[in-house]
Amino acid sequence: MADKKSKKDTKQQNATIAVNRQAKHEYFIEERFEAGLVLEGWEVKSLRDGRLQLKESYVVIKRGEAWLSGAHISPMLSASTHIKPESVRMKKLLLNRHELNKLIGAVERKGYTLMPLSMYWKSGRAKLEVGLAKGKQLHDKRTASKDRDWQREKERIMKHA
Repeated sequence: MADKKSKKDTKQQNATIAVNRQAKHEYFIEERFEAGLVLEGWEVKSLRDGRLQLKESYVVIKRGEAWLSGAHISPMLSASTHIKPESVRMKKLLLNRHELNKLIGAVERKGYTLMPLSMYWKSGRAKLEVGLAKGKQLHDKRTASKDRDWQREKERIMKHA
């Protein structure tokens, strides 16, 4: 009985497929949204194998729909034998109309950008966390770095005291 529970716990710990660490460094994340994706079969198999890179990806809004562009899913040789996989194709994001309207307004009127933050499994489906973000300037990045270093230094001091 305990064995089944431990297997379930390990599955939930490994639910994250990929994280875009560069997005948190380059942008202020104001709001987060969860979006589903329209994927092909070979892409799902590659995601289960962890073959995803979100580093240079971004979200575009075209004709009232959100699309993930630049995400690189490298195909598995065994899973894609009968088709020619496109590793960097645009994938449609599934969002509610209310969320889409909010994102379109923020991007077009207020100068925000949409960044993919992470991709993970939820109830057997791939989900993408999209962040509504404003770009950081160089001095903002420096202050964030100083704050991080100071927090680390405080933890060291408190640990030795």
